[in-house]
Amino acid sequence: MIYEGPKTLKNAVKALAKLPGIGERTAQRLVFHLIKNDADTVAPLVEALTELKKHIKLCGTCHGYTDESHCEICKDPARDQTTLCLVEDPSDLFAIERSSQFRGLYHVLHGRLSPLEGMGPKQLKTDELIARVQKAPPKEIILAMNPDVEGDATAVYFSRLLSNYNIATSRLAMGIPMGGHLEYTDQITLGRALLERRQFS
Repeated sequence: MIYEGPKTLKNAVKALAKLPGIGERTAQRLVFHLIKNDADTVAPLVEALTELKKHIKLCGTCHGYTDESHCEICKDPARDQTTLCLVEDPSDLFAIERSSQFRGLYHVLHGRLSPLEGMGPKQLKTDELIARVQKAPPKEIILAMNPDVEGDATAVYFSRLLSNYNIATSRLAMGIPMGGHLEYTDQITLGRALLERRQFS
């Protein structure tokens, strides 16, 4: 029988290993790191996680994460009020913000259409989107779904749904990443890059 350490250590490893992207070995390394540090180093982490669970909530407008009634993006009058970016998850919102190329507003669906996972339009923030569009219709909605089967299905569904409201919809361009080489690019990505090519200017 392999020795895995005392019960408290094993419990901590198991708890951390449940987090996405963290396997048992990484969890064990993190636990060892926390044990080596003094309580003053660990306490802020525990406090930050406790505060996170206590105060984080969904923005009343875009449904992104905030610790107030509405997030800073929705409250910012300098943002483009006529363009809305529809994303699957709050993490997608943060990814787009890091690009510094979008100055409009967001709407977070909290998922995507996936019948196998029991995710239909009613499980997403669809009703909230329609209510928002009816109240203050934007000129354009960018469908920023992930480039896979479920993402494509979700984009098609919302494109058709929004066509009833005379709102222009667009999709994020897909293609070869910066610094990528054609010979190493998979055929689906290369195919989409060809289909979605634009004129060189």
